[in-house]
Amino acid sequence: MNIKSVSALTGLPAKTIRYYEDIGLIRPRREENGYRVFSDTDVHKLAFLARARSLGFAVEDCRSLLALYDDKNRASGDVKSIAQHHLKEIDRKLKELTTMRQTLSELVRSCAGDNRPNCPILSDLAGHGALRSGGTEGA
Repeated sequence: MNIKSVSALTGLPAKTIRYYEDIGLIRPRREENGYRVFSDTDVHKLAFLARARSLGFAVEDCRSLLALYDDKNRASGDVKSIAQHHLKEIDRKLKELTTMRQTLSELVRSCAGDNRPNCPILSDLAGHGALRSGGTEGA
C-alpha cells in the first residue's frame, strides 16, 4: 500500500507518516525505486498512533504505548501508569486554562469598551496590574 492510501485510511497527512518513519515509530518496506510500501501492520500502527495523538499523548508516550502494545508479556499496570501520568498532565492544563479564563474574563468585564483610552486589559498586559492593584488607571 502506498503513502497516499495509508493517509486516506488513517486520516494522517503524508508528512506526519514520513515523520513517524523518520523517528522510528514505523518502518515500512522500501521498493527498489525508493517508494514506501506499507503493510497492514504499518497501517494498524499508524491508526494506533493517530488515536493516541488525538488523545494528546506525546510522541515518546506513543512510542512506549506502541512497544507495550507489541509486547504480549506486558503488564497492564505499565500502560495504566502512562495513561495516569497523561491524565494528571491534562488536569494540570485544565486548571491552568481555567485560571487563564477567569483572569481574562475579569479583565474583559473591567474594560468599559468605549471611546476612552483607558483600558485595564492593556494595563494588565503591560504589567501595570490594574486588577491586582484595584484601579483602572494606565493604558
